[in-house]
Amino acid sequence: MKMEKIKEENHWAVETEQISYTYEGNEKKALDGVSLKLKKGRKIAFMGGNGSGKSTLFLCMNGILKPQEGKVRINGSPMEYTRKSLLEVRRKVGIVFQEPDDQLFSASVFQEISFGILNLGVDEESARKEVERVIEKLGITPFRDRPAHALSGGQKKLVSIADILVMHPEVLILDEPAASLDPKHRKLVRSIIGQLSESGLTILMATHDVDYAYAWADEIVLLHEGKVLRHGTPRQVCGDEEAMEQANLEAPAVMRLYRQLLRRGVIGPGEEQPKTIEDLERRISG
Repeated sequence: MKMEKIKEENHWAVETEQISYTYEGNEKKALDGVSLKLKKGRKIAFMGGNGSGKSTLFLCMNGILKPQEGKVRINGSPMEYTRKSLLEVRRKVGIVFQEPDDQLFSASVFQEISFGILNLGVDEESARKEVERVIEKLGITPFRDRPAHALSGGQKKLVSIADILVMHPEVLILDEPAASLDPKHRKLVRSIIGQLSESGLTILMATHDVDYAYAWADEIVLLHEGKVLRHGTPRQVCGDEEAMEQANLEAPAVMRLYRQLLRRGVIGPGEEQPKTIEDLERRISG
């Protein structure tokens, strides 16, 4: 009896194969042959200086930009650029822009969060229930009926995240989610991101905060001049002094302090490197 071969499940949420992109009027490539395989359910930080290609890469992963060379795959399927296919891609891969004003345009917060899910063809009653659920989850209720343009920066960021979550994406892309936020809203947004990570959502985040990326991420992708400089665990990437220097980034504070304590013999070489200063303090005092 012939046994049917079991189809292997695809474990990659997003794949890029040698993608390149050049903006009109520019000679230099914004992306130059970027190949990545990003596993489902992972927390992946994208780091690099301004102009390294992070935002352009995200726009290609979401289908907003079409690479001039190479391919993008979502769940193993090549991205197609028909209206119907792109609508499905943007349901699966949601992007929250660095500047909320680039994303928000509806009259009220409730209308803003409702727009995307209604655009997917969900009936009004089901959409309303889902919007209410997300509004409550993110603590948006106090300003749900206010005009989106009248909100504070932190409130706008919460609404822009709600815009995407209401559509139940499989991948959430966050472009500098804590940029320009006060400490209160930065902590709130990061707490929400932590909860979303625990739910199994694949999260791709651009950040300049090396300490946060080192503590939060499962993987770090280091970009420089449109190319992947390094991709690996936070310890592998942040421990590559040459790559970090080329990207004009410093190693995380906890890693620098750990190295000093190691040299002085305060910590033994066999001990696991801590992720945060608080972890290091507990280890020393304990």
